[in-house]
Amino acid sequence: MKERHTTSPAGGFPALVSSLRHILHEKALYPGTRALLRMNQPRGFDCPGCAWPDPSNPSVVEFCENGVKAVAAETTRKKVDRSFFKQYSVEELLKKDGYWLEQQGRLTEPMWLNAATGHYEPISWERAFHLIGETMKGLSDPDEAVFYTSGRTSNEAAFLYQLFGREFGTNNFPDCSNMCHESSGVALIESIGIGKGTVVLEDFDLAEAIIVIGQNPGTNHPRMLTSLQRARKRGCEIVTLNPLRERGLESFVHPQHVGQTLLNRGTPISTLYLQPVIGGDLAALKGIIKGVLEEEERNPGQIDWDFIHRHTTGFEIMRDDILATSWQEIERQSGLSKADIIRVCEIYLRSGATIACWAMGITQHTHAVATIQYIVNLLLLKGNVGRPGAGLCPVRGHSNVQGDRTMGITENPSKEFLNALGKAFQFAPPEKHGYNTVEAIKAMYEGKVKVFIGMGGNFAAATPDSAYTEAALRKCELTVHISTKLNRSHLVTGKQALILPCLGRTEIDMQRGGPQKVTTEDSMSMVHASEGTNKPASPHLLSEPAIVACMAIASLPHTKTDWKALVSNYDLIRDRIEEVLPDFKGYNERIKKPGGFYLGNSARERIWKTKSGKANFITAPLPHLETGPGKLRLMTIRSHDQYNTTIYGLNDRYRGVEGERKVVFLNTEDIATLGLREGDRVDIVSGAGQVERAARGFRIVPYAIPRGCAAAYFPETNVLVPLDSVAEKSFTPTSKFVVVELRRVSS
Repeated sequence: MKERHTTSPAGGFPALVSSLRHILHEKALYPGTRALLRMNQPRGFDCPGCAWPDPSNPSVVEFCENGVKAVAAETTRKKVDRSFFKQYSVEELLKKDGYWLEQQGRLTEPMWLNAATGHYEPISWERAFHLIGETMKGLSDPDEAVFYTSGRTSNEAAFLYQLFGREFGTNNFPDCSNMCHESSGVALIESIGIGKGTVVLEDFDLAEAIIVIGQNPGTNHPRMLTSLQRARKRGCEIVTLNPLRERGLESFVHPQHVGQTLLNRGTPISTLYLQPVIGGDLAALKGIIKGVLEEEERNPGQIDWDFIHRHTTGFEIMRDDILATSWQEIERQSGLSKADIIRVCEIYLRSGATIACWAMGITQHTHAVATIQYIVNLLLLKGNVGRPGAGLCPVRGHSNVQGDRTMGITENPSKEFLNALGKAFQFAPPEKHGYNTVEAIKAMYEGKVKVFIGMGGNFAAATPDSAYTEAALRKCELTVHISTKLNRSHLVTGKQALILPCLGRTEIDMQRGGPQKVTTEDSMSMVHASEGTNKPASPHLLSEPAIVACMAIASLPHTKTDWKALVSNYDLIRDRIEEVLPDFKGYNERIKKPGGFYLGNSARERIWKTKSGKANFITAPLPHLETGPGKLRLMTIRSHDQYNTTIYGLNDRYRGVEGERKVVFLNTEDIATLGLREGDRVDIVSGAGQVERAARGFRIVPYAIPRGCAAAYFPETNVLVPLDSVAEKSFTPTSKFVVVELRRVSS
């Protein structure tokens, strides 16, 4: 039985072919190509894909295959208009998959669900906002509304959105961070006093070692491979810990380097590639630290004692915990041998500057916060926080998910932020903790929330426990989605439902004050301007800030905020942001600089805003992760032809899958032990004996994954993730560790 994956390098000529194919498929050759040449450029727009930062001197073609797919989808000539909704009822559309819905094109005008006919019908913007306003004013408590946010939302829209919600009287701001990097923020705030990464892009040119843990940049952050390739070519050692063999971390050809592309000669990326079992990263990190401490005993001077004494606390407790953990237990829990773990130690010890990167392979476990804190512990041992070429790098997903949080999109805002917001806008913001994503779903299901407003995203598909979540949304009085394209969330409606179509990143945003620019913040705290250049897909589209302002005007009869003035010129929004957030002083002038400006990072300056006043070594026990006989550890993953819940195609080039998404990747020995064969169809079942959940009819694909582990695409397998299974402290759903069993489907 042969494992399935490609032997070609990531990137290269196939990436170019795929990019062109997507542009042509969307019939967007001219507008798409025109937009691409302005993407990630100083006077262009920010890529609507991932949050990887732009270099200070971007190339003329500063984009990746993912970016091309996003731009092709946004500049498509296909339209979802009133005739489409007249043809298809909501019931009929619910039978379509996410890929089919994505392929229908851009939304063109506001739509209202006629419950009597089951069809969406056109509605004027005025009537839509009136319906929202009357429903909001009719609620008995402000907490009966939730305001969900996608990471694509600009700083300006996010700031107005949270202002609207807080003037309304609630902190119910569940957002996509709750489902992805919330664990990173919680862990880093406790450890180093700030919930953001400490590196900048230039550090990748100085690092002597880079550790990549639980991340697949080849599919999720392709432009990161350029930085890794450049680092590897100059001799930087790269260690990867990932249960799956991912082609982008093995070999990469930059598609824009003609010679490499034509010869298909990839640069080897990982010096060492280890595959811990799913959930075994914490044990692996304890093992690496144990190896470092043991080497220090044999050969003193390996760790940075001056940094530890001056800048940290808690080292002795952490050391005692590590030394009390046996190598036998570390090997059993991690799925790695002591010898392999020691190889990581050796690379770490000889490195004078180390960066650690991670993503959702780490953040979506019950022990996610502890795992990230052990990443911090490892770097603190050698003073690898707060100096060039070293630091912590949580790699965020959507393009402004970090900026949204900076703007106040959080269910638990600081008193400092609320005080500044109230002073600037002359009102008393609510102090009560709001609902996070999981809590919001439960509150909707229990009837405590009656209005759901979604600023972008695909809430019904992105969240865990799909059946429960959809039932919760259907209990709402009103669901509102602000979107560019059709998705499943528009079809899982409250008693009343609205779709409000908005401008995309590529499009000109014309307001009374002229064409507007917005801003975003990338994974490394760089804030820069984004200005669309294409004609809007429809004359009936509004910008996200304009939609928020109109909802606020309709819902807040006593507001003192001049919402109309703010959206006439976004410079005015940025002036108000500057009033509330001191780090944005001189905002409008600073975004005129090509590449934008750096917000700064206290931990990078070795200023520790923790309760102890120092960086904290934090100790946690190993979790108990036994699964039982016949059970597997399932992790949900993206295919190469998707971004979050947006499905661009049915292929996964790097994993050798074509034309389908309902596949489950398994170890060849597990396939044989379970009495199955490659190509067999199985139901994937979680919660057996309790609340049983099933994903039906998945085809078995042999793959390089540890025994006892499995992987399958989301959102198709989100149905398997229990709503109550969340990371400790962060409440992030545990989508990377779901205990399942497989049941053969009879032919």
